[in-house]
Amino acid sequence: MRFIDRVLGNLMTGFARIVTGAQARWIGCAPAPEQRIYYANHASHADFALVWASLPPDLRVNTRPVAGSDYWEKGRIRRYISHNVIHAVLIDRDRTTRTEDPIDKIVAALDSGYSLIVFPEGTRNTGDAPLQPFKSGIYHVATRRPDVELVPVWIENVGRVMPKGEFIPLPLLCSVNFGKPLKLAPGESKDAFVNRIREALLGLSASLHPS
Repeated sequence: MRFIDRVLGNLMTGFARIVTGAQARWIGCAPAPEQRIYYANHASHADFALVWASLPPDLRVNTRPVAGSDYWEKGRIRRYISHNVIHAVLIDRDRTTRTEDPIDKIVAALDSGYSLIVFPEGTRNTGDAPLQPFKSGIYHVATRRPDVELVPVWIENVGRVMPKGEFIPLPLLCSVNFGKPLKLAPGESKDAFVNRIREALLGLSASLHPS
């Protein structure tokens, strides 16, 4: 089954590249075998696949996306992909029903040596603003593991590839852009940190379209 899982993973990443023409651009750092948290803008369910597919194979195998269990636990296909192919860290986003702290699960994955893909907006951005406000979870992770690098990742054009409500991607050109790594500064407040990493992601986006 593990062989089949690897084959399915390769097929999924290959499909993502073919449909989107996704190009990985390492603008602020190189693809290095270091533990990192890749944090990206979130416009579609294809986001994690594009970031994951853009990593070199040796990094991809040790990188897990953090995703909502409310979506990925629905149906056999999603459940199989999330558990066996992408090995997602599934978190319960409903504070009223969850029995486990999402931060504990994310930190446990880091302690197991994995890098992570996270989306600090929390939900997909379907509005006109380039980014929604960031949730504070990424700050709480950073305070518990301050030595782990956070790499901003701007996914260009993905909202047009898989608009909300669509299940078949449209063949459009995308790029996955990796920026300069950041870390939590000593004594940095939650608001200052969240604002700084959000501005870094917006700055990465702006650098792709110099005036």
